[in-house]
Amino acid sequence: MNIALSSKHDLKDRVIGILGGMGPLATADFMREIILATPAEGDADHIPVVLTSNPQIPDRIVPIIKGSGESPLPALCVQRDLLIGAGARCIAMPCNTAHYWYDELAADCPVPFISIIDAVVDELRENTLPPAKAGLIGTAATLHSGFFQKRLADEGYECLVPDDQAMESQVLPAISLVKKNRLDEAERLFRPAIEGLRAAGASTAILACTDVPAAFRNDVTWMERHCLDSTAALARSCVAWALGN
Repeated sequence: MNIALSSKHDLKDRVIGILGGMGPLATADFMREIILATPAEGDADHIPVVLTSNPQIPDRIVPIIKGSGESPLPALCVQRDLLIGAGARCIAMPCNTAHYWYDELAADCPVPFISIIDAVVDELRENTLPPAKAGLIGTAATLHSGFFQKRLADEGYECLVPDDQAMESQVLPAISLVKKNRLDEAERLFRPAIEGLRAAGASTAILACTDVPAAFRNDVTWMERHCLDSTAALARSCVAWALGN
């Protein structure tokens, strides 16, 4: 994605609102990716951001998988509106699972709500034309909901997901370890899950959980060689919006 530098005058009206906290480290990682994706020559060339990181937003997993428990949608709407009230001129939510409620969040949103799924699909299409196989690493709820698989299928991609054993012994424990700030341990579990998808024929492994790339900050090169990072894709999409590209 080619991103050109905008003027300082334009940027003050291009505030990005980050609806975060799901999880906290993933939110901080997303903020970092926005900064790194910006073609700045000094502080004033960077994009203004307002951020809410509320880890107490109700759980996303149970409502999706079991259809019970408190829906996080009302709390997500409150955080969205907080950002708009603080001056956000677009919204981004660096949590793939929470995009289960994207349509409701975007429907009555008075500013653009940039989709992480759109960002991922756009970058996948740039790098790998369909038909092709794409792997998917995500939470149990994201994979259970099927919204990513459906979108990939609609775009002409065959989606590969980890088998039950890999989910139970590698992916889900690794996500939990990221939330405990045990990143080295998480990385050691994510790697074989990713390698398994690649061995099964996936051209790339989509990291459809924003906690996953946070575990690879000591070996970004390996991750970038084998994976499509949804956090970075969303950040680049937000920067392109802010710079009018």
